[in-house]
Amino acid sequence: MKAYIAKKLLSLPLILIGVSLLVFVAIRALPGDPARLMAGPEATQEAVDNMTTRLGLDRSLPAQYGSFALDALRGDLGTSIKSKLPVVSEIGERLPFTIGLALTAYLIAIGIGVPAGMIAAIYRHGWPDQAVMILAIMGASVANFWLALMAMNTFSVQLGWLPLLGATSWKSFIMPSVTLAVLPTAVIARMTRSSMIEVMNQDFIRTAYAKGVTPAQIYWNHALRNALIPIITIVGLNFGSLIGGAVVTESVFNWPGLGRFLVDAVRYRDYPVIQGVTLVAVTGVVLMNFFAELLIAVVNPRIRLD
Repeated sequence: MKAYIAKKLLSLPLILIGVSLLVFVAIRALPGDPARLMAGPEATQEAVDNMTTRLGLDRSLPAQYGSFALDALRGDLGTSIKSKLPVVSEIGERLPFTIGLALTAYLIAIGIGVPAGMIAAIYRHGWPDQAVMILAIMGASVANFWLALMAMNTFSVQLGWLPLLGATSWKSFIMPSVTLAVLPTAVIARMTRSSMIEVMNQDFIRTAYAKGVTPAQIYWNHALRNALIPIITIVGLNFGSLIGGAVVTESVFNWPGLGRFLVDAVRYRDYPVIQGVTLVAVTGVVLMNFFAELLIAVVNPRIRLD
């Protein structure tokens, strides 16, 4: 196990370097001139040229990337064009809101998706299976922003049960987190069903039945444990889509997280913020997948031998 973890840890810096390079190139490909934006729309060409030199944009791309990577390692992601504040401090203020929203949504998705998928597998071709699959297809098909608007209209405007916008209390988490959890819940439910059905057709499950093991023990101790690998994999991979959904959800609910911050940065062409938020978000996805791989290795020791 230690050798497996060491191998994964050695590959992690290479992945993060690749991620930072992709983010750097993608931001440089965006239209617009950051120097002119920072100098102001009425600035002279001389002022723009001075700002270009100050930002280091007159240097070669490899030199710019080297400075960007070294600054990022020191925790310096630049200064916001709009607010004139360090991007790191701006991200630090909003990151807890996004993490809280994402964790709440993921707990909801796992807490509902896994049991629903198990029920669908146990009652395969029965009405519980059909009901779960219909709801899963609907959850995977519905547009995130439409669901958010319908929830706001129903539970805030008409019924007055929940706060409409912002993060004013614990009730403010309910609508955004549930809205954000719909898609991963549907995906996890369908994956759990498929994985459980595959495992329950194995010979060792029939042997357990023949030995008189209770159905509850078979489902939880044998079938689910062996079906966990694809479930954990899809949970890790869906973290990226969860971050993407958070951009829309936070914008609709006026949530003070990184998603709304990124949308505002794109609107104002705030390149340092776009670069910093994207780097933090993608790094989070990479780390989530890394921990998912370690968890899979704990569940299935055979993987550590590969």
